[in-house]
This record gives sequence, structure tokens and C-alpha cells, in this order.
Amino acid sequence: MALIKSISGIRGTIGGKVDDNLTPIDIVKFTSAFGYWLQKTENRKDLTLVIGRDARISGKMVNSLVTATLQGLGINVIDLGLSTTPTVEVMVPELNTDGGIILTASHNPKQWNALKLLNRKGEFISGEDGTEVLKIAETADFNFAEVDELGTYTTQEDGFDIHIQKILDLPMVDAEAIKQKKFKIVLDAVNSTGGIAVPMLLEKLGCEVVELYCEPNGHFPHNPEPLKEHLGDICELVKSEKADMGIVVDPDVDRLALVDENGDLFGEEYTLVAVADYILKNKPGVAVSNLSSSRALRDVATRHESTYFASAVGEVNVVNVMKEKNAVIGGEGNGGIIYPELHYGRDSLVGIALFLSHLALENKTVSELRASYPDYFMGKKKIELTPDIDVDGILTKMKDLYPNDEVSTVDGVKIDFKENWVHLRKSNTEPIIRIYTEAFSQTEADGLGDEMILKIKSLQ
Repeated sequence: MALIKSISGIRGTIGGKVDDNLTPIDIVKFTSAFGYWLQKTENRKDLTLVIGRDARISGKMVNSLVTATLQGLGINVIDLGLSTTPTVEVMVPELNTDGGIILTASHNPKQWNALKLLNRKGEFISGEDGTEVLKIAETADFNFAEVDELGTYTTQEDGFDIHIQKILDLPMVDAEAIKQKKFKIVLDAVNSTGGIAVPMLLEKLGCEVVELYCEPNGHFPHNPEPLKEHLGDICELVKSEKADMGIVVDPDVDRLALVDENGDLFGEEYTLVAVADYILKNKPGVAVSNLSSSRALRDVATRHESTYFASAVGEVNVVNVMKEKNAVIGGEGNGGIIYPELHYGRDSLVGIALFLSHLALENKTVSELRASYPDYFMGKKKIELTPDIDVDGILTKMKDLYPNDEVSTVDGVKIDFKENWVHLRKSNTEPIIRIYTEAFSQTEADGLGDEMILKIKSLQ
């Protein structure tokens, strides 16, 4: 059981002791801190916030606590009910509100829940702002509203309709080309809100949907992180249904994984690669991902005479670089698509619409499309160090070992070799260096990681 407080929100397991888990008291305290911070920032009390939740079992309870706390501060609440992270992000500016709170622990198992905090643009609050909220939460320095100034509560039930229509209105979404293909698609929504939103989108695009785990009851039938070892059921169903492809989303629908017509995974890293291929082919420009994402995105950008930039790990960091470079597409290698023409947030729904447009216009099968991209394999290792070791010093020494190679120190140390790369990042919570590698084979990627472990040990 755990409670994790960070600049992007608060996340923890339901039940247990205060300050050790996500208890009602912790939920109220953190909601109060965010609401009160917003009131001080805006210099007024009569704010309006949008809230929405995924289908977790604890969702209604957390929703009630958050809503009542905001009203107690004098803040008006517009409740979208069952929603997705990108839908809440779209609806904050759509309704011209002052911010939002998403109640979801994303890909974490069912005992987890979280509060994710949005500014008035519908984007995650900055690191500096998150630090201020945490300070207020620690001091419990709140000032609640008197009885005549309590906030109002209203519901809004058309969030999905508005979000989906905005997607269909995008020039790069070719709904007619998709409809002509009459794709048969198996959907695994891990019994959360993707089971509502994704079929709505696919049916608008003329697709036949075979639903797997689409009942939004919060009882996740498998680990909700969309990784290969968790997706055996959909891979089998795609084959038995003779479907054109499979789609997998996580509980809050900001990560997108794909399955080809043979029941093989497309590869989470390649969701962004394929969408970027489509966007850059039609609108050359800048693509952005984080330093631990696949080199395949850089290759695709180069193919379309476009430019690639890498950010520090984390969605907020990707968005900051996208804005700085005026990127036309970006995201993270975990299946997170950020399409700024719609909004600056990871969005599986727009990712699906763009991928299907690409697939229809290329007139290829999903496996043929995947075969058109370079094959890279990633390795992930870690090395545990004693607490007295200077981790930053070791990373600096590692950087100095490679003066003739392309090295980035934006986030730890990333060394780009001609044929492969390694990214070394220290943990913020324990004396560990995480080692990410990518190469043309799994053996080579793992071997590069082992080589780095030996070099790090020699520097201790």
C-alpha cells in the first residue's frame, strides 16, 4: 500500500492509514490545497472546475469527496461523471472553466486511485505550481467558504459527444476513407470508460466493433497496463473473429496499443511512430518524444524532411518542448499520442482516428504498415547502489567516457551511438540508476545494458 505525492497530483491505494494511503482525509486535504491555490492564483473565490473519473470501484467515493470539498471552498463544480483523461482536458477550455481534476490512477491496478490536476487550458499544471500545491497541503492552510458562498454542483453528460465531434472535424481525420474500409475491430477497454467512448468513435467511423472487457464496472480483468504479457485474450480474439485489428486502451484512455490482423502486437512504441508518419507525410514539421522513446520516430521524421526533438521523460516535459518547437505531433513511447491541433494531452481517441485514417489511405493491412517501419528492440535494466554513492557524479563520469558520441544531459545521460543508444536516469526515490537501451536486436539491447552496468560498477 502506498501514497505518492508529486507535482502532478496525488496517487495511492484506497484504505489504510492517513498519510500512508489514499484515505478520505488525504483526498479532502489535497483537493482543498489545489482549490485554495487556484483561488489565490486567480485572486477570486467563485471559480468553476470540471471533474471526471474513470470506472474504478473507488471512483464514486472519491468523486463525492472531491466535489463536496470544492463546494466547501466556494468553487462551482461541473461533473462529467464517467469520462476519460483526454475528454476532461478537452472540456475544461470548451466550458471556459478555471481548471479541472481527473480522478484516475491511469494504468495502475484497481486498488489505486489518483487526482490529476489541470489548469484553465486543460493541461497538467506545471512543476512549480505543483510544488506550491504540495506546500499548501502540508500546512493545511485553507480558508473555506461560509454557508451563503458554497459552490454549486451541475452535471454535464455530453462530454464524449463534444470530444468525438472535435476529432471528426479535424482535417487530418479522413472519416470517409475509414468508412469505405468497413474495418472490423476488437476493442479491449479493461472494463473502464474506454468501453463507452471508443465504441462511440468507432461507430461514427463506420467500423464494426467486437467488444472485449468494455463494461465500465472497474473490475479490471487483467493488469490494466497495455503490455504484451497482459493482452493474450485480445490477440486470440482478433484471430478468431478474423478482425482487421485490435485496439487496447488503459483505464483513462490516454495510452493506445494496437494488435495486427494476425493477433500480433503492433508495439506500443510504434503507435506514435505510425501516427507521426501520417501527420508528417502530409504536414512536414517537428515531432517530439521523450528521451526514452524509440529512435524510430526520428527515422520517420527524417524520411519526411522533418525535425525531431527529445524532451525529458514525462508528459509535461514533452508538451513544453512541443510548444517551444511548435511541433505538429508528439507523445511518448508508451502509446501516448499528443496532437496539438486538438489539445496538448495524450489522447487515445484522436490517436485511433488518425491511425485509422493512415491505415485506410495507405491501403495496407496493419502488419504491412508495421513492416514499413524500422525494427528496434528496447531493453530496461537497473543497478542498485549504496545510499552513500554520488549518483550524479557517476552519471557525469559516464558522460565523460563518450566525448566523441552524441550525448544529452537533459534528463540523466543519454548516449546516442550510431547503431543504438543508452539512457541512464537516476531514481528520485531510491539509490538506483535505470538503464534504458535500444538496438536492432533484443540480444544487442540487453547486452548494451549489461555493458553499462559493468562500467557503472567500475566507477563506484
